[in-house]
Amino acid sequence: MDGDFLTFMNLETYEQISLPRDTLGDLSKYVKESETVSMLLRDGKPVTVEAPNTVELKVAQTDPGLRGDTAQGASKPATLETGLVVQVPLFIEEGAVLRIDTRTGKYLGRV
Repeated sequence: MDGDFLTFMNLETYEQISLPRDTLGDLSKYVKESETVSMLLRDGKPVTVEAPNTVELKVAQTDPGLRGDTAQGASKPATLETGLVVQVPLFIEEGAVLRIDTRTGKYLGRV
């Protein structure tokens, strides 16, 4: 990962390819360093890039849950280490590692 670019390495040949972050669209919000993705290349250029169905990401920023706020199903936004913002239960704190569904972008649970 280098700012506006993501670098991927073929685990068999160790060949590397760098792609502009914006070419991956929303997928770039699920990919962190050392994450394994599936990539189909044609003539050395990526045709498809797929993340695993779930990823584990750390909460970078979220407001503390309010004491006494126990409304069932209440949630708050949390910004994850990749910049992805997801709705999480009120008890989630900064630094928590969460499991996120890459197909829906939803919180699945704590790790």
